Amino acid sequence: MDFWWIAYFLIVVISIAGLVGTIMISRTQDEKYESSTKQNLVRLTGIYAVVILISLVALALYIYI
Repeated sequence: MDFWWIAYFLIVVISIAGLVGTIMISRTQDEKYESSTKQNLVRLTGIYAVVILISLVALALYIYI
């Protein structure tokens, strides 16, 4: 029974450390953040559009064949 409390404690400690680390990293500013984010968003939207289109075609072929 004591083992589980140690495991839960370690999970909480690691989660809090991860949260603190994420907050500390997010405080840094990047001058090129906005332009790189826009480029990544355009690429990601294109990838999703192609994957959805291919998935719909594959589903249609599966249903009709």
